[in-house]
Amino acid sequence: MTQELTDSTGASVTVTAAPEGPLGAYFVSVDGVRAGRVDFLDPSGAKDERIVFHTEVDEQFAGRGLAGLLLREVLADVTRRNLVLVPVCPLFGRHLKKHGDEFRGSGGVFRLPVPADFALVARSARSGE
Repeated sequence: MTQELTDSTGASVTVTAAPEGPLGAYFVSVDGVRAGRVDFLDPSGAKDERIVFHTEVDEQFAGRGLAGLLLREVLADVTRRNLVLVPVCPLFGRHLKKHGDEFRGSGGVFRLPVPADFALVARSARSGE
């Protein structure tokens, strides 16, 4: 997945997905410079779920709406792939708490994380699985 967008300053922005096994990331780049990421885990045995567990944008790109662009593109990609989103990342959790009905209305599906999801993310991040 690659999407060409524009940030709040009018700069060219690219959002790409780079799954590598069960751990992967979505990246946002501004004029070819990587500016942020959303990390995810596709748990084995649950082929229809994507656990989103970390979002960051480099400080030099703050205030340009990049986290919001990343969030919207991840939600759109998860919907296109017919995956169930599990929002371990606080940014995604807050967004879905406020806009969950809107996400569902656009065809998206999510479930709230349970302790086992947090434990799986911790184990996977430590082992690099």
